[in-house]
Amino acid sequence: MKQLKGNPQNINNEILGKVTFKDVGFFSKKDYVFVTPNTSNFPKGYLAVITDVENIETKQPTMFGVQNLSDLSEGDVVLVTADGTISVLYEIHSIHNAIMTTERCNHRCIMCPQPPILQEKDKTDFNLKLLSMFDKSTKEIGITGGEPTLIGDNLFVLIEYIKKHLPDSSISLLSNGVKFADYEYTRKLALTFHHDLQVDVPIFSDIDTKHNRIVGAKTFYKTIEGLYNLAKFRQKIGLRIVVHKQTYKRLPQLAEFIYRNFPFVFHVAFMQMETTGLAEQNIDELWIDPYDYRFELEEAVLNLARRNMRVSVYNSQLCILQESIWAYARQSISNWKNIYLPECVSCILKNECAGFFVSAENRHSQNISAIQNCIV
Repeated sequence: MKQLKGNPQNINNEILGKVTFKDVGFFSKKDYVFVTPNTSNFPKGYLAVITDVENIETKQPTMFGVQNLSDLSEGDVVLVTADGTISVLYEIHSIHNAIMTTERCNHRCIMCPQPPILQEKDKTDFNLKLLSMFDKSTKEIGITGGEPTLIGDNLFVLIEYIKKHLPDSSISLLSNGVKFADYEYTRKLALTFHHDLQVDVPIFSDIDTKHNRIVGAKTFYKTIEGLYNLAKFRQKIGLRIVVHKQTYKRLPQLAEFIYRNFPFVFHVAFMQMETTGLAEQNIDELWIDPYDYRFELEEAVLNLARRNMRVSVYNSQLCILQESIWAYARQSISNWKNIYLPECVSCILKNECAGFFVSAENRHSQNISAIQNCIV
C-alpha cells in the first residue's frame, strides 16, 4: 500500500479515517482526517490533522512535516499510526482497492510477496469499519491475505457487508482454494448470493509434487477438490499462474491440463513474478529473465484463447512478449507500486503497457526496449 511519513504529535493509538481537504459538517468530523498544506490554522474536531508544516504546539492528534500531500485525494482512507506512518488503505481513484483479512496462511509459497505470520489479532471489526468508509461508487474490492478462508465464517460477514453497503462493487477473493475442499464451507460462500464474486486460485503445475513444492504444503488435490466444489455451486472461478524458473517449462502442459480438467473456469491469468518478500529471499531458485520464457508463455496463452477460454497476461511488459499475445496483456499493477524505466520513455505503447513493480527497478528483463513502430 502507498505510505507517507511524518512527525507525530498527540498520536498514541491507530487512527482510521477518511481524507478531506475541506471543512466538513460538525457531526461528520469524527470520521475524517483533515489534510492541510502550508498553514498552521487547523480546524478542531477531526480525528487527526495531516500537514506539511513543521511542528507547532497543538493539543489535537497531528502529523507534521508530511511530504507529497498531493498523493492524497478527497475520499481516500488512511491509517495514521504513532510511529509516523500514514498508510493509504483505500484510494478513491484506484481500481485496485482491497482489504487484507489476515496475514496468516496455510501455505508458504516460495515466491510469496507477502510472507505469512503465525499469530495476529482478528481484523474483521477493523475491516468492517474500513469498508464503511469506502465510497459507495466503488466498482471492485479485493479480499486478500494471507489466506482469507482462515478467518472462517467471518469471511462471509465481510462479503455480506459489501453486498449490502457497497452493492455496485464486484469482489475478487484471492484464496489458495484448499478450504473449499470443505463442501459445507463452499456452500456457505454460495449462500451469500453475491451478484459478482470471483474466487481467484493459484495453480502452479500440472504435476502434484511440483505444485506442492512451490506452495510448501501437500495440498494439490485439496485445491483441485476445492475448484470442483466451487464449480458445483456455480461460483465464478479464476486461476492464477505465477511464472518463474520452476514453472515456465511446463506452461504449455499446464494450459492443456487446465483446459481438460477445468473448462468451467471464468478466467486464467499468467503473471510475471513480483520480486519482493519470499521471492527476493529465494531469488536464485526463481529468477529467469521473462524474455527467456516468451515462447512457452505464448503457447500456453494461445492454447487456451483458441479454445475460447478467457485468458490474460498480468504484470508483463509488451516489449518482451510475443506480439501474438499483446492483446491478452493487462495493466494489472496497483498504482502505488507501478513504475516505468527510462527505456520506456520513448515507447509508443507505454500507455498500453503494464510497466513494472517498484521491486523490479533493480531486477528486470535485460531485453526491455522502447517500441518505436507497430501495427496494433
